[in-house]
Amino acid sequence: MTKPDDDTLAFYRDNAATYAARDRKPPQARLAAFMARLAPGACVLDLGCGGGHDSLVLLEHGFDVSACDGSAELAREAEARIGCKVEVIAFQEIVWEDRFDGIWAEASLLHVPRTELADVLTRIRRALKPGGLLQASFKGGETEGHDRFGRYFNYPSAGWLRACFEDAGWPEVDIGEADGGGYDGEPTRWLHVAANRAD
Repeated sequence: MTKPDDDTLAFYRDNAATYAARDRKPPQARLAAFMARLAPGACVLDLGCGGGHDSLVLLEHGFDVSACDGSAELAREAEARIGCKVEVIAFQEIVWEDRFDGIWAEASLLHVPRTELADVLTRIRRALKPGGLLQASFKGGETEGHDRFGRYFNYPSAGWLRACFEDAGWPEVDIGEADGGGYDGEPTRWLHVAANRAD
């Protein structure tokens, strides 16, 4: 049986150039709020950077940016946009410890299988310095599934997602909800998470 993330990676492999070149505007208000909570020049990881649009904004604001993505093809597209090396790494392979002041995970962790999300969130917490900030977004729902492109999504409810963060050792989690859209053009209920590593 094909793992859900295999189909997702196949989509990004086959559509990397089109996906990265689309007319996507970074989420200015949330990105500005994230940057405002960090010290000037802070070390930031753009986790699941896609085409590198948000990494470019962070770099332009003077942050020390590391970018990574699970798709080698998207990583190459992001490198062309930002002029920096983009590491190819799966969320489940994160081993950094106490390295980043902030982690920006825009529409990326939503591809992590539900059974693996708590472990990935634990890895992310360890990658942050004490007091570090995570900003992430998920497509809301009630049960995992696939979109019309075959991409896997964990589609959590706010309650399920909060419990998952708590299981992973995050004591301070704020979840906001907003209506929007995505690459598939479908109306989407987004869950926006801000969480701090306390220790």
